[in-house]
Amino acid sequence: MEFVGIDWATRRAAWCAVDAGGRRLDEGVVSADEDGLLRLVAARGVEVTAAVEMMSGAAWIAETLRGVGWTVRVADARRARALAPLAAKTDRIDARVLAELARRELVPEVWVPAVADRALLEQLLRRMHLIRLRTSAKNRIFGLLSQWGVRAGVVSLRRPGAVDALADRGVPEVWRASIAEAIAVIEMLDARLAPIDADLVRLARGDERARLLRTIPGVGWLLGLTFASEIGEISRFSSAGKLVGYSGLVPRVRQSGESSRTGRLAKAGSPLLRWAAVEAAQHAWRPQNPWHRLYVDVRARHGHGNAAKSAVARKVLIAVWHVWARQQPFKPTAAAAAAPIVPASSGQPLAA
Repeated sequence: MEFVGIDWATRRAAWCAVDAGGRRLDEGVVSADEDGLLRLVAARGVEVTAAVEMMSGAAWIAETLRGVGWTVRVADARRARALAPLAAKTDRIDARVLAELARRELVPEVWVPAVADRALLEQLLRRMHLIRLRTSAKNRIFGLLSQWGVRAGVVSLRRPGAVDALADRGVPEVWRASIAEAIAVIEMLDARLAPIDADLVRLARGDERARLLRTIPGVGWLLGLTFASEIGEISRFSSAGKLVGYSGLVPRVRQSGESSRTGRLAKAGSPLLRWAAVEAAQHAWRPQNPWHRLYVDVRARHGHGNAAKSAVARKVLIAVWHVWARQQPFKPTAAAAAAPIVPASSGQPLAA
């Protein structure tokens, strides 16, 4: 049995092979593509346990190598480096470290979703990308108008003749042309988003997980599907705190002796899960929202809404864990139950 560590880069992949006793058998570099992987398999045989760091393409690498008989473990990059601190960092050294971790059965594995779940995630990420482009265009319109002391909503500017009418408010022709271009981009993106939204809502209505998660305030069909596809299996997390930590919505903590300070959010987990939780928290300003009091208190204490949204987002993830793990619809606390709770509509726009 051999143990192989693979450090995958953009154009090439460094690898190192060791035996069961830790003796280095060979190492080298192959091209970072299918041909390179197959050459590595031909050189090392099939009795191999391999470790590769989690990055873009790690799932494809693992599936390709498993298809030829290798045992492959996908490692969390940060935790793998923490287990083997080194004064120098090169691709070759990283490959050696991964090989040694595979030999000692110390690979800090990460969960890799199945192909079907990754396909759904890609659809959701495509939608999120288009929404961010649309938000960027809206922000550009706001910036262009602010240069001339004009405030106008995007909805009103999309009416016929509205952009030309800005001339009466002192906006020069060049700026009006830029605003018209941004509006054209928004309209194009809306047209591209419509069929994507329709397809995802159809998938969400057929997903038991999304239907259950939709009972949480602020979570509509699309956010419910996002939570379901990104988390995959709730059994991966033994507690709600583990799920919150995975999202990266916990603050950094620095301790030294008797002093302890909390800093900004760690943001070390899943960006998509973190984004979905914050989107669900956007509705906390409503008095009927069960986390409205938390939102108001944190906002008053910090002076802005970002900290309040993060606090509510953590509550949303805690609710996700309890609703999903217990297979029970969301139930507000007795204090919040007095006010009616209105879940987010599936047609609610999800700002980036």
